[in-house]
Formats: sequence, C-alpha cells, structure tokens
Amino acid sequence: MRILSLNLYYQDFSNSEMDSKQQLINKSNEAKEIFLPHLSADPVIFGFDQNELKVLLIKMNYRKMWLLPGGYVRKDEDLDEAVVRILKDRAGVVADVYLQEFGVFGKKNRSEFYFEDFDETLFHKQRFVSIGYYALYNPDKFNLITDEFSEACEWIYLSKLPEIELAMDHREIIEKALLTLRETISHKPIGYNLLPEKFTLSELQKLYEVILGKELNRGNFYRKIKNLGILKKLDERRMGGAHKAPDLYSFDKENYTKALENGLNSW
Repeated sequence: MRILSLNLYYQDFSNSEMDSKQQLINKSNEAKEIFLPHLSADPVIFGFDQNELKVLLIKMNYRKMWLLPGGYVRKDEDLDEAVVRILKDRAGVVADVYLQEFGVFGKKNRSEFYFEDFDETLFHKQRFVSIGYYALYNPDKFNLITDEFSEACEWIYLSKLPEIELAMDHREIIEKALLTLRETISHKPIGYNLLPEKFTLSELQKLYEVILGKELNRGNFYRKIKNLGILKKLDERRMGGAHKAPDLYSFDKENYTKALENGLNSW
C-alpha cells in the first residue's frame, strides 16, 4: 500500500512538472510579442518582523525552486514602471514607496541553466541582463498572492536562506541588496515602511542593528537619530512593560521624504 502511495506521489509530481513546462512553452510566443528581449528586473523586498529581516520570495511551479519576484519589461513601459507592475502581478504588492536601483547582473548563463530542459526557442531561455531594485515594506500591510507560474509567495527570514534552494543568481542579488542597504543607511533614513506607525527609540535602534549586523551604543544612537529631524515625539508612552514606560515616536513624513531625496547631513 505504501509503495502504491509513493508511486502515485511521484506520478503526480511528474505530471505537475510536465504541466508547468508546457505552461512556459505556451507563454513563450506571447512573451516575445509583449516584452523586450534580454532585459529583466529583480526586486528585492525586505521586511522586518520579530526583530529579523525578511525577504519576499516566490516558489515556481517549474523545478520547485525559490526566486525573487522578478519579471520582464514590456515594450511600451519604462523600467521603473515595469518593476511596480511586476511586483503587483507576481506577488500582489502595491509598490507605493521608494524603489532603489542598486545593481546590474549579467553573468553569462545566469538564467539559461534554469531553463536547460527547453530548447533555444523559449523566450525565457534567452540571456537576460537583470536590473536589481530593493525596497522596504511592512509585511503586515500586504495580502500576498501567487501568480499562475508560482505555487507559493512568502516572506522568508534571511537567517533561513541558507536552508533553501535559490535559483539562478538570486542569492547573490539578495546579498548585494543587503550590502547596499547597509551602505545606504548612513546617508538615507530607514524605517518608515518597516516599523508600526508608533514606535519606541529602542525598536528603531533594533532595526538599525539588524540591518547593520552589529550592536549600537544606545546613547549615541538616540542622540544622532533625534538630531536628524525625522522623528516626532508623541504625547504617549508604551505601557505594559516591567520597566518605566518608554516614549512613543512617529516619523515626520515631510522631513523623512526630504531626507530620502536629499540625504542626511548630520548622521
């Protein structure tokens, strides 16, 4: 009975693999008409939860491997517009915040090997140069969806990435995005799309520490972050703890936006 069950399982798996391959073949000609050849975009979307960073990934029907929610650029759209559309189509994420371009990825065979089961006529098997973008989101604000090519769309903790199989060069893209985020944090504000509307300075400090991968001196951090002019102290406290209730803060949206555009001068 167990052998029969296993046989049925592998039969179902094989049929699913064949169906996903046929799906890509069926979409190939349509893709050639709609999208630019050789150019793609791979957004790296970071979230913050339980004092850890997450990244948004999709699991494809074909080969059952995890990838970034990337896609191709239409012939009638700008690159930045394409990234916004791709995130909405592939994951249900409405990209209403700043998306930062951070790198170009163009090693030979970076994507071709993933589609090695197909012949050279498949649109997806072309050599693609991909533009990397990153953005920061609060995972609680979105209801993720899966598109027709995917079986899962999930937030994955960065600490769990070594345990999963990432396709193509997407591990490298995520690592470069994180490195860029760490470099950016010294001259751009961080946190508006990651923290709740109201937060404590210790919660904001923890976010910075998680991104930077190191502990920060509390006194120095509090002094510097207050001097940036991007915070508003609220007439409220975080109640319920064993110690003195800490003050609550929110971001000054106008000053935060200016700092995003012009950079931080006093960090």
